[in-house]
Amino acid sequence: MNRFQCVADLQRRYGVKRLCSILGVSRSSFYYWRRTAADRAARQAADQCEKDGTVGLREPEPSREQRDVVAEAVDLCPSGAISFQFRPLSGGAS
Repeated sequence: MNRFQCVADLQRRYGVKRLCSILGVSRSSFYYWRRTAADRAARQAADQCEKDGTVGLREPEPSREQRDVVAEAVDLCPSGAISFQFRPLSGGAS
């Protein structure tokens, strides 16, 4: 736990001014830390995605097998009454 988080956790009980004084942080730095929490969380999530090898929240591209199945289904139903949503195949290739 960092000092800012400690201030945030205990601020209702002891007050920001007192905690910042005891922990040796400026109040303006604490308020800046609190104001930018959402930005920090977004950066951490993006960093985690890079580490995992994922990019954003995009769905994966359909596989060749999935595209072939859709093409075959469209041929069977030329009226266009079929709509598709691609999902990753579960259980791997069979």
